[in-house]
Amino acid sequence: MARSPGAELALLLLGGFQSMVDEVHGELASRGHEGVRAGHEPALRAIDEGADTAAELGRSLSVSKQAAAKTIAALERLGYVEREADPSDARLKRLRVTACGHDMMTLGAALFTEVRDRWAAQIGAEQLDALEAHLTRLTKNRRPSTQDLARLHEDLGETI
Repeated sequence: MARSPGAELALLLLGGFQSMVDEVHGELASRGHEGVRAGHEPALRAIDEGADTAAELGRSLSVSKQAAAKTIAALERLGYVEREADPSDARLKRLRVTACGHDMMTLGAALFTEVRDRWAAQIGAEQLDALEAHLTRLTKNRRPSTQDLARLHEDLGETI
């Protein structure tokens, strides 16, 4: 069967994404953040921005409440989120990102910048800037979102 140049490009883009994520996750693990997955940071960001229940997190990430609940359980096991009583209704438990969760997000962001800097050193800063500019133009009507990451994981048969 003939290879599709479009499919090959899509795989290269996916490979670039996965390469960056793998490097960052490896470094996070070496610094005490074992078990982090690509979907954790967007989930933490959504929780930090107010998605403080499984239903709200699911809506924010465009995943089922059950998938969001699994992600919350993983984030709790890792110590990145905790549940606390709602001040207006003690029967309700609200999600909150812990200091450890904030530390991981801050470190992860810095590590992604380090990977980008290494890539710039390998191919040249101007080349990387040009690649980013081209990708920005090609995706100008389609900015990446937490929903995109959730859909990628769903397509791969994983929960975030």
